[in-house]
Amino acid sequence: MTKVAIIGAGPCGLSILRAFEHAEKKGDKIPEIVCFEKQSDWGGLWNYSWRTGSDQYGDPVHNSMYRYLWSNGPKECLEFADYSFDEHFGKPIPSFPPREVLYDYITSRVSKGNLRNKIKFNTRVVNTVFKSNKFEVSYQDKENDKILTDHFDYVVVSTGHFSVPFIPEYKGMSSFPGRIMHSHDFRDAEEFREKNIIVLGSSYSAEDIALQCNKYGAKSVTIGYRHNPMGFKWPEGMKEVFYLDRLDGKKAIFKDGTEQEADVIILCTGYLHHFPFLEENLKLKTRNRLYPPKLYKGIVWQNNHKLLYLGMQDQFHTFNMFDCQAWYARDVIMGKINIPSGEDIEKDINKWVALEEKLENPDQMIDFQTEYTKELHEMSDYPKIDFELIRKHFKEWEHHKVEDISTYRNKSFSSPVTGSMAPVHHTPWAKAMDDSSETFMNNK
Repeated sequence: MTKVAIIGAGPCGLSILRAFEHAEKKGDKIPEIVCFEKQSDWGGLWNYSWRTGSDQYGDPVHNSMYRYLWSNGPKECLEFADYSFDEHFGKPIPSFPPREVLYDYITSRVSKGNLRNKIKFNTRVVNTVFKSNKFEVSYQDKENDKILTDHFDYVVVSTGHFSVPFIPEYKGMSSFPGRIMHSHDFRDAEEFREKNIIVLGSSYSAEDIALQCNKYGAKSVTIGYRHNPMGFKWPEGMKEVFYLDRLDGKKAIFKDGTEQEADVIILCTGYLHHFPFLEENLKLKTRNRLYPPKLYKGIVWQNNHKLLYLGMQDQFHTFNMFDCQAWYARDVIMGKINIPSGEDIEKDINKWVALEEKLENPDQMIDFQTEYTKELHEMSDYPKIDFELIRKHFKEWEHHKVEDISTYRNKSFSSPVTGSMAPVHHTPWAKAMDDSSETFMNNK
């Protein structure tokens, strides 16, 4: 029997477990599956932990999630085709739920079957090599501190790429008297009440953490961008300036001449694609981009078609894209999809990479990833979902953010699965200080 190793039980790992479950329910004979998860529970980044630095076993903490995080995109754009929000909650809910609500949605989909039995929790994969047409996977049972080895026909890497922080160096850091941290270790905006905050970065984490700090009472928030500003109309107490030049004591000096006293510096400088558990010739090496090279259909390792990666793209689409990737990967493993010749693979990868390199704005990027996801969707039996509506929602969401970065989470969208319209949340986001599921669902 074919044997498959899945590394990681976050959203991507759960997606492929669900894909195999779906095939089995249809009467297909599925492979033997072993999923390795180094945390004590499933959900990946959505499984919040107060820990930073090291876990209880001395391993680096995987989690980058923080308190008071709300979805920064419409939930309708990430909805599972086979498990709608309406089905899970028994009614339509607002479009921008907090983390706890999304975690419940993600994990409940996979809680109904026996998928949990396929996962080895508190288990860290330490090495993977390919020899004699098999993968030799060595893994650590962290609870018992034992190294074990098993052999597999296929390996699916579903570890994500938002857990190993990229930490740049700026002049004056070593003598800065305040606190310096990466967003990976950010846990609670209330910690920075009445503080002068410097946020370095210009992507989603910089945007959200800066807004969080402002919302929960920071004295000031200064966002330093390196290349292009986000350019939003920031609320009072926030500003965006060009590129940190150096630190002089508590003073941050930027290249546009701005000087700002700082108590805390938060590095929202991104993450590394980091796969220490793979031998060198199996490692994906790329910056964060919409179409990483060397992955056929964004999934199959070009040099070894028995190695598959899920969720390695920069993302607009998330959960439903992961599902489309997972259904495709499942069908490759089960022999329902034939991988073409090396020349055709090269041509297909080059086509997508060339298209990506011409993208100039968010609307074009949304179109690109929607077309990519639609192509995958058409190649499997993943249930019907309206990707054209998702495309429309993403573009509306982008424009809502430009109109007012503080109020875009108050908008409502319709489901691409059920068609139902989300209600308006009972409390505007800027005034919603409690992110618990109980408070959110009290939708009067």
